[in-house]
Amino acid sequence: MSRGFTAQAARNIFYGGTVFFSLLFAVIVFDTEQRTPQRSNASELTPAVVRGKHIWETRNCIGCHTLLGEGAYFAPELGNVYTRRGPDFIKAWMKSQPTGAPGRRQMPNFHLNDQQLDDLTEFLKWTSKINTENWPPNVEG
Repeated sequence: MSRGFTAQAARNIFYGGTVFFSLLFAVIVFDTEQRTPQRSNASELTPAVVRGKHIWETRNCIGCHTLLGEGAYFAPELGNVYTRRGPDFIKAWMKSQPTGAPGRRQMPNFHLNDQQLDDLTEFLKWTSKINTENWPPNVEG
């Protein structure tokens, strides 16, 4: 019995592993591509949601907040803020910033008008309806 792998055995393990994991990757991608349309709420995409996403992007909200787990972790997750707090709270919160509470991180006031606040809340409402398979794992994001 030899004390190690031969070059041929190592090559076979390498090629076999490469083929196996390539096929596994292809199966996972195929499964994801099949399931994503079922989880999407693209049919509910309205002009207000599109305008709200534009506000989200131009104000760089993702620079502090996460949305469905993506973004910075400086401020709270907003993927389910619409279900947690509701539209009136979101609008009032945005208008009252910065709060000036000592020892707390402060959100800037973006001076959004009522239409922009409505659009932003529509975008957050739309994101709250995406089937995230129970992400975030806790209610408060």
